[in-house]
Amino acid sequence: MSKTINKIAVLTSGGDAPGMNAAIRSVVRTCAYHKIECVGIYRGYQGMIEGDFKEMDARSVKGIINKGGTVLKSARSDEFRTPEGRKKAFNQLKKEQVDALVAIGGDGTFTGAMVFNSEYDFPVMGIPGTIDNDIYGTSHTLGYDTALNTVVEAIDKIRDTASSHNRLFFVEVMGRDVGHIALNTGVGAGAEEILIPEEDLGLDRLLESLRRSKQSGKSSSIVVVAEGDKIGKNVFELKDYVDENLAEYEVRVSVLGHMQRGGSPSCFDRVLASRMGVKAVESLLEGKSNFMVGLLNDTMALTPLENAIKGQSKINLELLRVSDIMTT
Repeated sequence: MSKTINKIAVLTSGGDAPGMNAAIRSVVRTCAYHKIECVGIYRGYQGMIEGDFKEMDARSVKGIINKGGTVLKSARSDEFRTPEGRKKAFNQLKKEQVDALVAIGGDGTFTGAMVFNSEYDFPVMGIPGTIDNDIYGTSHTLGYDTALNTVVEAIDKIRDTASSHNRLFFVEVMGRDVGHIALNTGVGAGAEEILIPEEDLGLDRLLESLRRSKQSGKSSSIVVVAEGDKIGKNVFELKDYVDENLAEYEVRVSVLGHMQRGGSPSCFDRVLASRMGVKAVESLLEGKSNFMVGLLNDTMALTPLENAIKGQSKINLELLRVSDIMTT
């Protein structure tokens, strides 16, 4: 028999992502709609351990749907990795009379929620918030679409200076384990080459491609590099290699870094966050637990947290082929 839920807590954990505030807003207002209480937990699991809670109602989340980052702040918690830390967190939730938890974040956030659920049979629901789009069970994570737009805009600006000075730019984007950002922005910005962890282009093939671009009359080139690409140790090593082997190119590096996480969320991310928040709360009220809310075939779907954590998001093979054709 499922537990009666009268109060739900919401937190954000791990790296921030545009759309997290929209998701917090959705969770809070869905609770208000169903006439149950909601509390926000500041600073993720560390705040849960310390009892850093704040009552939230429909009015307390006004004006945040358009803001990047997270009003609840985010922090990593080594203490929550220990049984003692999780015990403290559980006691704080019980003290606050919280009956269920919505955790917004990535695989580390979901791992914490899953372990907490297994130890205390405490109802949890995950909402995927990470710009890398590296979570199994959803076609889009919160922040991914906004990050794509941010990166494309930056590359468009870099191309202006590349064209003006006949330069080759290596543009490094986020993507430690997956190349979703690099592949999509590379196609969208018309990059001459795209380097991603899933495809080992190899140094020789990269040089050959750049030579062909030069011979075809291109005076400048953009190469988008996922930070997890395996060709070189880092993007600066790639620059040095091209400098040594293609003297006709003047090579520059631009690392976009954390600017990819910032900014006002796109309309897509705001709508997705709103849908995910409603689904998370209503799933908990239906007695479901230990799931992640995701977008599959434009429908809200639930994936067991364990599968979301252990599964691997797949690179779009059709887009990979489109990339090969477009860089001809």
